[in-house]
Amino acid sequence: MTPGVFARTYASTYPGDLFTRICADGFSSVQFNLSSAGLAPLPETLPDGIAARIALGAKEAGLSLCALSGTYNMAHPDSSQRTRDRAGFKNVMRAAREMDVSLVTLCTGSRDASNMWRAHPENSSSDAWSALRGELDFALTLAEEFNLVLGIEPEPGNVIADARLARKVLDEAGSKRLGIVLDAANLLPPQAQPRQAEIVDEAADLLGGSLFLVHAKDIDHDGVVVPAGKGAVDLPTFVARMKSVGYEGPLVGHNFEEADAPGVAKYLSSIIGSQVS
Repeated sequence: MTPGVFARTYASTYPGDLFTRICADGFSSVQFNLSSAGLAPLPETLPDGIAARIALGAKEAGLSLCALSGTYNMAHPDSSQRTRDRAGFKNVMRAAREMDVSLVTLCTGSRDASNMWRAHPENSSSDAWSALRGELDFALTLAEEFNLVLGIEPEPGNVIADARLARKVLDEAGSKRLGIVLDAANLLPPQAQPRQAEIVDEAADLLGGSLFLVHAKDIDHDGVVVPAGKGAVDLPTFVARMKSVGYEGPLVGHNFEEADAPGVAKYLSSIIGSQVS
């Protein structure tokens, strides 16, 4: 494993000193978002050559681009909004190919029309599932076209809210181009934290063979996000469990202030180094 970070953690953008700062803070992998290059996350147009220049900038700084964010609300209740988002998503896929980044990350969405990360009573409905499946089918068609893979992340506010639902959608989709981005914090709302070991073990057992990326977000006992190593998530055990099912890719920290980045990088490196492959 290697320590990674969301590019959006940093106020600086590309072109500029973004990659230099990330490297100096101790990270070696980056999950990129096109907003970190001054574009919309789902851009209406992709300027010629920009993706290749971003990739070169990362390489020159000694960084690996491990994923590109393609998140939009795949369960949005308005089908016309989902259709509009598809055009920008296709530009993300094109950018990923030009950046030589194989993984594009997705949001399985919410029926909340204003916030794709917020839970909604209808997220468990058949309509929500149908909307998500339709968007995944579209995304997988693009993945074939651009020779990429897609990662969905179980999120408590999304249609795919836990490891069991993640396993269900993987089995239904039946594509080797669809896999999982796993973050222990997203499996551990406050009421579930007493069962942390059991929940992480279940996720590893259900999803271990389908992991495309692992995140290292941390939360406190109230569910408030804190820098990795400062909260209630047993990240050393989580990392060990991920290694036990064969994951050796980047460990990507996120949702902390830029000032906390050096400490997070040091912490992630320490728990990676303390585990035996």
